[in-house]
Amino acid sequence: MGKKIYVGNLPFTTTSESLSEMFASFGQVDSSKIVMDRDSGRSKGFGFVEMSLSDEADAAIQKLHGSDFGGRALTVNEARPMEKKDPSQAGGFRSNRPDFNRGPSQMDRSSNRW
Repeated sequence: MGKKIYVGNLPFTTTSESLSEMFASFGQVDSSKIVMDRDSGRSKGFGFVEMSLSDEADAAIQKLHGSDFGGRALTVNEARPMEKKDPSQAGGFRSNRPDFNRGPSQMDRSSNRW
């Protein structure tokens, strides 16, 4: 069974192809992906690599963690599962906030004046 690897502190110019090439010397790379910012379209500076064999993935993690790539020390470790986010703790939309459905505010109750 394969293993998913987190690769952090990447230069913003890194592509999925160059990430795949970096890990290819350790074994079969199933996929590689650089995480991009939705709004700007720029790299967020981290990505993920999936490798076929766990032994090869472990060797890549051990050898590449802390190594220099593009003038930056890489952070390489086994990817953790994504955590579920609690919508009440998220910013953004008002409907995600726990106080959204509390009813009219004090201002609404008194003819639009405090």
